Amino acid sequence: MLRKKEGFEGQRAIMIPRKILHTHCDNNPLLKNLYITDIGYYPKAKGHLMERSHGSEQHILIYCMEGKGWAEIKKEKYELTSGSFVIIPAKIRHSYGSEEKNGWTIYWVHFSGSSANEIVNMMMQQNSTLAGSVSMNEKRQRLFEEIYTNLERGYGLENLSYSNLCVGHYLSTFIFNERYTQVDLKDKEDIINRSIDYMQKNIDATVELQDLAAIVNLSPSHYSFVFRKKTGFSPIEYFNHLKVQKACQYLLFTDLRVKEIAGKIGIYDPYYFSRMFSKIMGISPNEYRIKRHT
Repeated sequence: MLRKKEGFEGQRAIMIPRKILHTHCDNNPLLKNLYITDIGYYPKAKGHLMERSHGSEQHILIYCMEGKGWAEIKKEKYELTSGSFVIIPAKIRHSYGSEEKNGWTIYWVHFSGSSANEIVNMMMQQNSTLAGSVSMNEKRQRLFEEIYTNLERGYGLENLSYSNLCVGHYLSTFIFNERYTQVDLKDKEDIINRSIDYMQKNIDATVELQDLAAIVNLSPSHYSFVFRKKTGFSPIEYFNHLKVQKACQYLLFTDLRVKEIAGKIGIYDPYYFSRMFSKIMGISPNEYRIKRHT
């Protein structure tokens, strides 16, 4: 696998731990048909280049919002400009990259599941090729943000279910273009959301269960019960997932040492951090940095 240049200002990316996908998606009757494995946004990504000689384990959608780039799949090259997209089938050799002078801004999604092949086939049938174009529409962009924002809030079953049910809607906007309705971005305010907001704003803090419970005026035992019932995780376990998610971004987009990254998420024992990271992500921080992908 060849990659060139990462670290674009404003970039965002989430790689969902494979252990989470196996537990909550692979065998879940609701989600196993179609689910996200990775998702991200690269703005004005001059010099961006990726080449996978053996392809990706998942299907990939790249949507170019601005600038110019290209993709080569099965020795056929596609030019990408504002409003165009390309679908890259799983396990197919490919490469893609941004034009150096007019770097592309892209939204990208890796997706898998038992229905994923059929979705790719339908996209190809609608466009008669692996590439296509759609009219610029704020609703599509807001839908992407809705999916990303929910995944950014952690890997509770509710967040995963909502985001992955939305991804079918998102992909369908590239198949059927304008035949969809506006999404509702309002998020119901409840004690769990308030807790998660607090966790995100204090990702560098060391927080005890009683501290989180006190924020929403509940006893620690009742708070734990309510939180686990909604998310499938204990509050501290969930907080650790968010910490590791933030650590992944540091590993992807900075040259900070593992010890420095651990400190930025409030963990001052690098060995403990590495063990926690490996337990959640399935690989060590250094392995993640080496194997990271778009």
